[in-house]
Amino acid sequence: MRTAANSRTEMNDEIGAETRLALYRSQFAIRSVEKRAYDLFLQNLIKGTSHLAIGQEAVAAGFAMSMKPEDWSFCTYRGHAHTLARGASMTGVLGELMGRECGLMGGKGGSMHLTDIDNGVMGSYAIVGAHLPIAMGAAWSAQYRGTDQVAVCFFGDGTTNIGAFHEALSMASIWKLPVVFVCENNLYMEYTPIAAVTPVKNPAADRASAYGLDRILIDGNDVDVVYRTARSAIARARAGAGPSLIEALTYRHHGHSRADPAKYRPTEEVAAWMKRDPIPLYRQRLIESGVGEPTILAMEEEIKQAVDQATDAAKSSPPPADELIYKDVWANGGWAWRN
Repeated sequence: MRTAANSRTEMNDEIGAETRLALYRSQFAIRSVEKRAYDLFLQNLIKGTSHLAIGQEAVAAGFAMSMKPEDWSFCTYRGHAHTLARGASMTGVLGELMGRECGLMGGKGGSMHLTDIDNGVMGSYAIVGAHLPIAMGAAWSAQYRGTDQVAVCFFGDGTTNIGAFHEALSMASIWKLPVVFVCENNLYMEYTPIAAVTPVKNPAADRASAYGLDRILIDGNDVDVVYRTARSAIARARAGAGPSLIEALTYRHHGHSRADPAKYRPTEEVAAWMKRDPIPLYRQRLIESGVGEPTILAMEEEIKQAVDQATDAAKSSPPPADELIYKDVWANGGWAWRN
C-alpha cells in the first residue's frame, strides 16, 4: 500500500523530482492536445478521422524522456502522443490535423502521417506493421555507420499477428540491432479483442523467447515503470547488446477512431481501466511525494494556455497552396524531371 512517506522516498530515487515533473508535464500536454483535437473535430475543423491516444500517454512520455535527441521514433496511425512527446510543436500537430499550412507537413499529411524529422519522429504509419522493418532498417544503418543512435518502434497488439512483426524481430535479434520494439497493448485490435485471435495471453511478451529475447511485460499506465523500462532497454541497445521487445498494458479511453463508439467493450472493463487513468494517478503521486498543488496547477494552466495559443495559430493559418502537392513526393523534392 502506497503511503505519503513511501512516495517521498521514491522522489529521492534515481528518477528524481525534476524528471517526474517533466513526465507529468508531458502526459498532461499530450492529453490536453488530444482533447482539443477532439473538440476541433466536433467543430468540423478536422476532416476525416483520427485515432486518439487518450489513456495511453504514459507510454509516450516515459519513452520520449529516455531517448536522446538523435534517436528515432517510429509510430502507428495513433501517433499524436509520441510526436508531441518527442518535442513537436502543438501548433504543428494541430495545424496538420486541420490541414493548414502551419502543420508539420504543411497540411498535406494529416493525422495518420505525422512526421517531425528535426525531433526524431520518423513518421506515423497507417499500414499495420509496415514500420517495424523500417525501424529495423534504421537501426541497421546506425550499426553500420557506427553511431550510438537507437530506433524505438511503437505498435499495437494487433500488429503481433502481422508477418512484418516476426520478420523484423527475427532479423533484429540475429544481427543484434539497436532497436526497441514496444507493443502498446490496449486489448483491442480495432474492434476485435486481441485475446479472441491470439493463442497466447500476452501477444508480444509471450513470443519474445522465440527470438531469444527476455519476456518484458509492464504496466503501461505507470509512467515511472515505463521510464525505468525504457531507459534500461535503450541503454542495452546503445551498448550493442541488441534489441528488446516490451509489452506495455494500457487502455484507450475512446473508440478505435472517431467513427467508433466502442460499445463492444464491457462496461465493467471500461470502468476498471478508467480508475487506472495514468494522469490523475501520477498527479496524486506527485502530491503525496511533497510537490505542492499550486506548482502542479501552475504547470497545468501554462499548458492549457499553450494549447489555446496553438489552436488560434492553427485556425489562422491558411490551407496549403496548390503547388505543395508536388513537394516531397520524389527524392529531389520535385516532379518536373519525371514529366
